Amino acid sequence: MALEIELKLQVESHDAVRERLRELGGCFDGVYLETNFILDRPDGTLRRLGKGLRVRSMACEQGEPVSSTLTFKGPRQAGAVKTREEVEVEVSDADNTCSILESLGYVCVLTYQKRRERWRLAACRIELDEPPYVGNFVEIEGADEPAIRAVQHKLQLDAQLEVSPSYVHLLMDYCKAHDIVDRNLTLND
Repeated sequence: MALEIELKLQVESHDAVRERLRELGGCFDGVYLETNFILDRPDGTLRRLGKGLRVRSMACEQGEPVSSTLTFKGPRQAGAVKTREEVEVEVSDADNTCSILESLGYVCVLTYQKRRERWRLAACRIELDEPPYVGNFVEIEGADEPAIRAVQHKLQLDAQLEVSPSYVHLLMDYCKAHDIVDRNLTLND
């Protein structure tokens, strides 16, 4: 079973984090635009169980397609950093993958874009994320909590707010609070 182990922190701006990554010799991996299609059963079974089903299309910021993936995420496990089962496969066509899943009874409950800047530092992946409406975030993903906490400290992010909910939960809550029925959220909204 593959595990995703990560820490999400809310930040006002990515500028200081980006500068610190450069100072520490972080390896820059590019800026991407993601389009995420979140699917569930019509009755919301997956969300109620803390599970997720996502199809993601990713392109370089210049618009060149990079990859598409189908991802299943299991419920969150107990612990200070988010740990959950994650099974991901590359797919050749995000739209056709969504069509197949919809033919099997799943419905798209949320579509959202996110700008993601990727870095690597000390065997961790650091992502500077900009989803629509809910703010700026830094995700640190690594092999275990001590590795993640060490990078958090190196990046001088110890005082930043740790955020437990996923982007899906944050955005669904935002839609509910603002009476947004069309849950197709882009960065240009």
